[in-house]
Amino acid sequence: MARKEPAADAANAGRLKQIVLTYKMTRKADKTIGLVLAGVGLGILAVFLVIGFLIGHPVYLGILGLLLAFLGTAIVFGRRAERAAFGQMEGQPGAAAAVLDNIGRGWTTTPAVAMNRSQDVVHRAVGKAGIVLVAEGNPNRVKTLLAAEKKKMARIVADVPVHDVIVGTGEGQVGLKKLRTTMLKFPRVLTGPQVTTTNDRLRAMGDLMTNMPLPKGMRMPKGGPRGR
Repeated sequence: MARKEPAADAANAGRLKQIVLTYKMTRKADKTIGLVLAGVGLGILAVFLVIGFLIGHPVYLGILGLLLAFLGTAIVFGRRAERAAFGQMEGQPGAAAAVLDNIGRGWTTTPAVAMNRSQDVVHRAVGKAGIVLVAEGNPNRVKTLLAAEKKKMARIVADVPVHDVIVGTGEGQVGLKKLRTTMLKFPRVLTGPQVTTTNDRLRAMGDLMTNMPLPKGMRMPKGGPRGR
């Protein structure tokens, strides 16, 4: 029992340190984060206290309000932190690959299956929606990369639907923070075994990443393709 307590204390200290670090990073991009969180927490608590006094149960409603204030503050903090993180990643080489690497279960992602010297790059994700090619870089140049990659997919897995997404802020492009949502909206048309077969075919084909150096400044997730 004595051994578990220090381990639990260390874990709690680690979480607290992570929260503090996340807050500091968020505050660099979102100067009003402190005021917003304070406003949300105090606002929720105040509402429940007022209701508590009106119905004659200020203690019970106060405790409930305190718990909900903490929950509401945590939710708002999480969303603002996520927004700040995406804002810092926007436009950085390899940012889309980082999002794909955390898309969730059921997807196998392979970064940099095609690229050029200008740091335009195409990543690939395979799931029950089929194959999704995600490009980041100059819109005109990545269209050429996407077209070439689609032809390659047609030769290897002609019976699997192929979608393409260009990450960016221009017309017809998908913002980085909306990439995961966009991916999950594609209709699921493949079964689990079909996804496995598709991955096996693509793995046998090999990828550019195995023999091409990454452009300067681009960081990719370690370990190559990631399955969920």
